[in-house]
Amino acid sequence: MSTEPHVSIPDRVRQILPLARPKKSLGQHFLTSRSILQNIVSAADVGPDDTVVEIGPGLGSLTQSLADAAGKVVAIELDDALAAALTEACLETPNVSVIHADAREIAIDSLLGPGHPPYKVVANLPYYAALPILRRFLEAEHPPSVLVVMIQLEVARAMVAQPGDMSLVSIAVQAYGTPRMVCRVPPGAFNPPPKVTSAVVRIDMNDKPIVGAPHMTNFFKVVRGGFSAPRKQLLNSLSQGLRLPRDSTAEALTEASIDAKLRPEDLSLEDWANLANALERKL
Repeated sequence: MSTEPHVSIPDRVRQILPLARPKKSLGQHFLTSRSILQNIVSAADVGPDDTVVEIGPGLGSLTQSLADAAGKVVAIELDDALAAALTEACLETPNVSVIHADAREIAIDSLLGPGHPPYKVVANLPYYAALPILRRFLEAEHPPSVLVVMIQLEVARAMVAQPGDMSLVSIAVQAYGTPRMVCRVPPGAFNPPPKVTSAVVRIDMNDKPIVGAPHMTNFFKVVRGGFSAPRKQLLNSLSQGLRLPRDSTAEALTEASIDAKLRPEDLSLEDWANLANALERKL
């Protein structure tokens, strides 16, 4: 039997929510493993000068660990009851503010205050909303410097994949930052245990995206076109996905110095950027 130490619900949350029951509709799996909590805070290199945006604080266990290490914590909670409970629980923790909102829709700059100070994102993301939330922060006008997120292991592997095993998820993340796997997280680290293994991933944001902002829409249009038929060779998948003549597609592949017989999973970020540039005038 595992001797993994688990955290308890903070006393003030317990007082307000004596029967805190995870909601399936919100994908709630509360992290209870003390060692995983420590791994997350350590992976984010949280220090007293940091502002941390926490998404989905749940019962506040990670919130408390972050508050002990960071200068400021802004916790975004969608659940009505949990947001109210955490707000009450954090009244005596002056460096924590709780915002009742959907992280997929919130105006990010409103979280930070004047001057848009640098910040980090730390989150135990619900599986159903993980990618939309990540996309919102990765693509923000003022993105975080670092994101440390708990996600499904399968998604984590896709995020850190290299050419030969790339996917839309790989490109969507690596166009903005450099991800690395921190650790796996077994189902038993949560209450209730999910049916899948999770993982913690750290994403260090790039100084600038792989292509300039004005060209990002075209870049992803080409990537989505290429992955519209991921098992086909590029010449076929791009022609089909972008509805372009084969000769125009072949010409662009040659201009980008890419073998038309490769599959989308084989291309690097630089390959996609070169290809998007070659195709821009044809779309």
